[in-house]
Amino acid sequence: MEQDKSLPNEKEMAFLDHFAELRKRLLWTVLVFVLFFAAGLYFVEEIRNFFLRDIDLTLNLISPEEIIWIIFMIAFVVAFAATLPFLCIQLWLFVRPGLTKKEQRVSLIYIPVIFMLFLSGLAFGYFIFIQLILPFVLSLNDGIFDTMFTVENYFRFIFRVTFPFAIFFEVPVITMFLTSLGIVTPQFLSKTRKYGYFILVIIGTMISPPDFILQIVVAIPLIILYEISIVLSRTVYRKKQAKHENFMET
Repeated sequence: MEQDKSLPNEKEMAFLDHFAELRKRLLWTVLVFVLFFAAGLYFVEEIRNFFLRDIDLTLNLISPEEIIWIIFMIAFVVAFAATLPFLCIQLWLFVRPGLTKKEQRVSLIYIPVIFMLFLSGLAFGYFIFIQLILPFVLSLNDGIFDTMFTVENYFRFIFRVTFPFAIFFEVPVITMFLTSLGIVTPQFLSKTRKYGYFILVIIGTMISPPDFILQIVVAIPLIILYEISIVLSRTVYRKKQAKHENFMET
């Protein structure tokens, strides 16, 4: 009886230990985020000039809150992107004790891939904004009115386009991870393909101006990412099935 009573206490202590470790790793992540946020504030002028170098527009400041919003938003994006790999490493270290040696090596590869895909999404979204969306918006004026952009509206427009692409570029990695956990299967992704396309077109509509052709152009990369996710999911699923069959035969 005494042994049975001690089991819940041991489980509770183990849970508290895991929770304390996770909290410690998250606190380290917050500290790193703050440091990179400070770095973003320090280099905010260089970063802001980078976003302004490809446009031939005069941005207008109509309230002091706008420039404060821009400074903190730029610092936030820098801190988020730079902290992302550190956060992934901390999460990997947290779950590492429950993984095999092979699973540790494979899962560790995800970390640089996640970081590179996030940066690629930001770059691609910015390219779409500068090369397609912004010229289209300016062409609607057709020289009839004086073009005037406020600082806040311009940068809010940039973040509205680039951040969704940065998140969606992570879909293939997330799909592989969910497939390895058995939550998602390539069969499910294939069967729901038409619904996935529909959702992606809606997302393309939300982050692009009201032009049908431009919305399709924005949605095409998202659809390609969905198809890449299916291919990668099949690869992970086949390896998982082969591993299961080898285990059953032994």
